[in-house]
Amino acid sequence: MMNQKNINRRDFIKIASSTTSLILGILPNTTKLYGSSLKSKQFTPSAFVTINSDNSIVITATKSDMGQHVRTSLPMILSEELEADWNLVKVLQADADESKYGDQGTGGSGSIRELFPILRKTGAAAKEMLIKAAAEKWDVDVNECKAELNKVIHIKTKKEFTFGQLVEKATTYSVPSNPKLKNRSDFKIIGKSMRGLDTVDRTNGSAMYGIDTVVPDMLYATIIKCPSFGSKLKSYDSSDALKVSGIIKIFEFDNKIAIVGKNTWSVFKAKSKIKVQWDYGEFYQWNSEKIKNMMIEKSNLKATTAKKKGNVQKAIKSSSFTLESTYELPFTAHATLEPMNCVAKVSDDLCEVWAPTQVPGGLKEDIAENLNFDPDNVKVHVTLLGGGFGRRLFNDYALECVEIAKVIKKPIKLTWDRETDLKHGMNRPASVHKLVSTFDKKNNPTSWCHKIISPSISAYHWGDNENRDLDKGTVGQGGINLPYEFKNMLIEYKCANTEVPIGWWRAVYNSQNAFANECFMDEIAFINKKDPIEFRKKLLSKSKRHLGVLNLVAEKSKWFTKKLKPNQGRGFAIHESFGSWTAQVVEITMNKDNTFSIDNVYATVDCGIVINPDGVKAQMEGCIVYGLTSTLAGELTIENGAVEQSNFHDFQLLSIDQMPKIHTYIVESSENPTGAGEPGLPPIAPALGNAIFNATGKRLRKLPFSLT
Repeated sequence: MMNQKNINRRDFIKIASSTTSLILGILPNTTKLYGSSLKSKQFTPSAFVTINSDNSIVITATKSDMGQHVRTSLPMILSEELEADWNLVKVLQADADESKYGDQGTGGSGSIRELFPILRKTGAAAKEMLIKAAAEKWDVDVNECKAELNKVIHIKTKKEFTFGQLVEKATTYSVPSNPKLKNRSDFKIIGKSMRGLDTVDRTNGSAMYGIDTVVPDMLYATIIKCPSFGSKLKSYDSSDALKVSGIIKIFEFDNKIAIVGKNTWSVFKAKSKIKVQWDYGEFYQWNSEKIKNMMIEKSNLKATTAKKKGNVQKAIKSSSFTLESTYELPFTAHATLEPMNCVAKVSDDLCEVWAPTQVPGGLKEDIAENLNFDPDNVKVHVTLLGGGFGRRLFNDYALECVEIAKVIKKPIKLTWDRETDLKHGMNRPASVHKLVSTFDKKNNPTSWCHKIISPSISAYHWGDNENRDLDKGTVGQGGINLPYEFKNMLIEYKCANTEVPIGWWRAVYNSQNAFANECFMDEIAFINKKDPIEFRKKLLSKSKRHLGVLNLVAEKSKWFTKKLKPNQGRGFAIHESFGSWTAQVVEITMNKDNTFSIDNVYATVDCGIVINPDGVKAQMEGCIVYGLTSTLAGELTIENGAVEQSNFHDFQLLSIDQMPKIHTYIVESSENPTGAGEPGLPPIAPALGNAIFNATGKRLRKLPFSLT
């Protein structure tokens, strides 16, 4: 056998067995791989699937589930190649252990894209081993056997073994390093809308979210943070708060105040009775208007060039007409329905955490660093997430919980109240987009210029000076990769950071750039006197997948044949993000009081091979709802250096009476699968804006929309 030290543990297939189970894991590599008995302890297991002697299968989900149902779609991939009986498959959520599972971060619509080849290979390798075990038992050639519905069948005699009956023998083999994968035309599970593996648990209330976690001897906590960013705690009086029944301790840590008690409601009540004095910093003088004016001023300054094509200056000088527009987007919150929370238990050299986190591996590393612990002495259990959208890519709330537990020396359940959750999120950055296009005498566009003024997320969190000059994330998500063919292009970036905390929000900068791009494209089409879709088709002639979603949505919405009433309008937008293409048509009806209702949204998506069609449709619907919230009402305003909004009465979510009918259509594709959790969001705001213009002649260039 190959020497153990030559095999990187992130890059091998591992088979380990007890007397009852076959455990198999696989990670991408070019190394020869082996399986062995668990008792031999030759390898650290990297387990994605366990086949038990009772013929049940447990598949480990290594990504966090925040409603995108990866705890069903990921097992579907492995089960397809394994030829599993879906009724015998169960799912287990992995704890944080990136030495076993590789990257466990969940974001960027990457779960399916990253794990598709890995899980296929895992299932195929396990299947080959099970078939080999059966063939040897029957003393026949492996080619005379096939796997089907948790069984291996001898084709000629119809004899069969269940997978469970083959576990012990299968564990004695080396793992195939290059197992044969199924032809995609033979898929039986992938492409079907399968029963959710945890749907029953979610329905009956037994599914465990972070906020549901209870451990023995647990105490409860909440915190007070300074509402004004960049300020410091000066003093506080907790005498009245300590009189609240159940309160155990109130103390200061890291410029915050922790309140610890016997239940959540006691600590919330005590929090309201604490009198706090803050030492306000310079940012106390800032508000939304000042931030906006700062960005507008920066839009007139020299910026860093991100992309340059042709000769824009020459196009401007020779043009017969120049169109200039400025688009504005505010800060907005993730507003997860489950507020930030965590449970932590800390002893002298051990820490155990239960957290709804999108980055369990990162949390484990951060805890180990903060406590000066060996990472092996930190255990992170991943719960279901009651909404993530990028907010839980930051583990600030969990690290606070660990610090409180360290002081109290008992398990602590930290829960942020809604006010803290909204006022201290990692918000989508505000941005200003200055766009310019020039035209020849026939009103054909001759150039495209887009200057993006926005804070840099990486510069805010890590002081990244390179990204301060040119944030690659900002310009790379709908800026420099504009799909339209213009002979002359100039994309620029100007950083505009403030003290307002910012982070990755669903679709990140795609949501901002798509709004500006697609509304401005409609402006250009209007000047060109062309239909918005026909105009775009000419500029997208080299992008087959853009045209695929464009043509499908035009067909399904009956764009060219459906006649609208005089008080109706429709708009179109298209965008590619995270390797998936989406196009949307929005239909609205104007009311007599100058309000409007959104009647229909037609959405098409090309995300490669679809694992679970119901899952893709649900994600498209979720993206549209989430995007409409920010388009119609989702604005965070700043006053005295603090977020003004405090709950859902002044940060309103989309209500059921505002909900349009959503019609989702999936482009058939043989390309490798990509994501669906975010790409459906960017087109909705511009499609709605373009529909409003179509109905009223008013061009709205600022979010959230207002017709008054």
